[in-house]
Order: sequence, then C-alpha cells, then structure tokens
Amino acid sequence: MILNIAAGFAKQGVPIDLVLSRAEGPYLDQVPRDVHVVDLSASRVLRSMRPLVQYLRRERPRALLAALDHANLVAIAAARLAGTRTRTVISVHCTFPKNVQGPVDVREAAIPWLLGRMHRWADAIVAVSEGVAADLSASSGIPRERIDVIYNPVITPGLFSAASARPAHAWFDESSRVVLGIGRLVPQKNFPLLLEAFRIVRRDRDVKLVILGEGSERPALEAYVKQHGLADSVSLPGFLENPYACMSRAAVTALSSNFEGLPTVLVESLALGTPVVSTDCESGPREILRNGTLGDLVPINDVAALAQAIARTLDRPRPVVPLDALGPFVLDSVLDRFRGVLQLDA
Repeated sequence: MILNIAAGFAKQGVPIDLVLSRAEGPYLDQVPRDVHVVDLSASRVLRSMRPLVQYLRRERPRALLAALDHANLVAIAAARLAGTRTRTVISVHCTFPKNVQGPVDVREAAIPWLLGRMHRWADAIVAVSEGVAADLSASSGIPRERIDVIYNPVITPGLFSAASARPAHAWFDESSRVVLGIGRLVPQKNFPLLLEAFRIVRRDRDVKLVILGEGSERPALEAYVKQHGLADSVSLPGFLENPYACMSRAAVTALSSNFEGLPTVLVESLALGTPVVSTDCESGPREILRNGTLGDLVPINDVAALAQAIARTLDRPRPVVPLDALGPFVLDSVLDRFRGVLQLDA
C-alpha cells in the first residue's frame, strides 16, 4: 500500500524518497524509477533511528509518512531528535492482538503504551479503518478525534492489468472451481480454519483450495494437508508476485483471520468481481462488506459457519458491487486525502 502511495505521488510530480530500514523484499523490484530508494542499512527497524535522524537532517523533507508499528515509533522519535520542520505522519494498519495465547512479547505489548506517550510528537495519525481507529484509541489512550481514517489505496490501474495476465497456477486455467486464500502463513490469518472448512465443502462439491503466501505456519499447514489426504485438492504455492490473475478467476476468496486492520484482499476481490467470504474479525471486514451485504460474514473460529458461507457463495451468481462501495479505496481518492494530511499543498 505504501508502494502504491509512493508511485501515485511520483506520477503526480511529487519528489518521493522511499526510506527503508533495509532495502530488501519481494516488492523492491516493483518500485518505479522516479521513486528514490533510501537504504538505511539497519539490521532491524528499531535500529534505524540514527540513520533516519541523519537522513532527516540532511534532506529536510517536507513530510514523512511512516507505516507499521515499529517504524511509527522510530519515525516519531527520529523526527523529534532531528529538530527539523518535517511534518511527521504515522499510519496504523492493524488492530492490536487481544487475548494472545502463549508467551507474550513484551516489546510488542508495549507498542500501544509507547504510542500513547509519544503521539503528541506526531503531526497527524492515520488509521486504515474506523475499526483500527477505535482500537488504537482504546489501546493507547490517544483521543479518537486525533486520528484520521484513510482507507488503503487498493484499486489502481495496475490491479486490473495484472488481473488480465495468465495465472501462474495451473488450477486457475482448469474448469474446476477454486477457493482462494491469500496472506502470510502466520497464526493471525488462521488458515487451519480455512482448511477445515474446505474439507467440509469438498465432501459434496468439485472444488479446490489454493492458499497464496509464505510464513512460519507452512510446515503445520502442509502436515494437515498430508494427514487428511488433500494433496490433490489443496495447493500452497507460496508468494506470487501477481496474485490478481488467480484472484480474478477464483470462485470465491475466503478470509479466515482472527484479526485484521483493513484486509485489502477483500477490496481487491470485490473490485475484480470475485465473491468473498470473511470472518467478522476486528477490523475492516464489516466496514468493507457493508455489514455483510457485499459478502458473508461469519464468527471467528466457527468452522461450520465458514464452510456453510463458502458453500452458499459457490452456489450464487457473482455479485454486482455498487461503485460507491469501492470509491474510497481508489488510488486517486486516497492520494487526495493524504495530500491534505501531509500538507503537500500548503
């Protein structure tokens, strides 16, 4: 999403630096030529403080937009230490985990508290959904009126051109219908729930499941597939640079997450005409799906409900999504909102 914002502003003629704690990752080769990549060469985000202070003092940018929790904390502190007039805006993209099972990471648990203490040093705070804004305020003590809500710039011209390409997975060229899951293979996304629901759906329907993404839960998911004899109907091909060619041809996109911020996969699927099913998790799905009118919402961790929703959706015609439901997620609309928050025209 940050890449979309950077590319969009660069296309409008705004000089853009994409400042990375470490210049690596699968999206790096997608950065447009007119976006200047600044590599802080830090081993981790929290160690990028000093080089970011140096960057701010050297370049003195008009505005700094940070994203994700650790980067937000570093950006606030670095901007204050740099002593420049750079307008600092932080953006929060997810709700904070609740009722976490197992050992608690003290550093992660401290993030809301730190944001609550440091927020006055930020010039503006942006949340990607109303749900994230409410959660951020409740978790950190930041006044709700201090937080702007700007949806992610999900719908771009590149989305539709990518969707028209040949899919990288063979199942999307076949006649069988495919249920699609997309996301990091981590506990938050709860792909075991999707696998269990799929087993139920598969009993009386000719359907397959593809989960796109990579992460720490891969061994457990692969073990589940093997244990239940699903190798012929479940595929985990990993990260794909272009998931949209698969998404546009899927029979249904299913989101099984325990929590989210603004799950862009739902917006992308609706924009491409693909039906969606989602857990009613915090936050985003209920906002995006307009309380369930644009796609079924089911309780978290309810296997039977998710299976029934997928089955119902497979039996329905593809939905017609009102244009006004997608408008707030269009790139140009989002850029206009960020122009105001970043005060680029001041």
